[in-house]
Amino acid sequence: MDASLNVLGQPLDSCSCDPMTGWYRDGSCNTDDNDRGSHTVCCVVTKEFLDFANSQGNDLITPAPQFSFPGLKPGDSWCVCARTWLAAVQAGLGCPIDLEATHEKALQVVSIELLETHAV
Repeated sequence: MDASLNVLGQPLDSCSCDPMTGWYRDGSCNTDDNDRGSHTVCCVVTKEFLDFANSQGNDLITPAPQFSFPGLKPGDSWCVCARTWLAAVQAGLGCPIDLEATHEKALQVVSIELLETHAV
């Protein structure tokens, strides 16, 4: 497997190992064709974003130990579905993102210009 690249065309940085994130639960926003949600945007989640995602049926707050998911709190970093992040931005509730840890495949859904306006 080739090294994954971020939206800046550089090697993909880790997003979070505490809590452990990613489609592969490897700490990075790596992806593959089975990742239909495109968990490629490395977000620093806010209360507003978590509440928005929950209102859309994506509960990122409640722990799910059976999936080794601790539940997120504001300030945690997490690989979020590109469309979920975009919808939050469109609702005025976008959270900051880490460009260096956001996978280049996010650009299939979100423009680099929009990502840059929310970069940490």
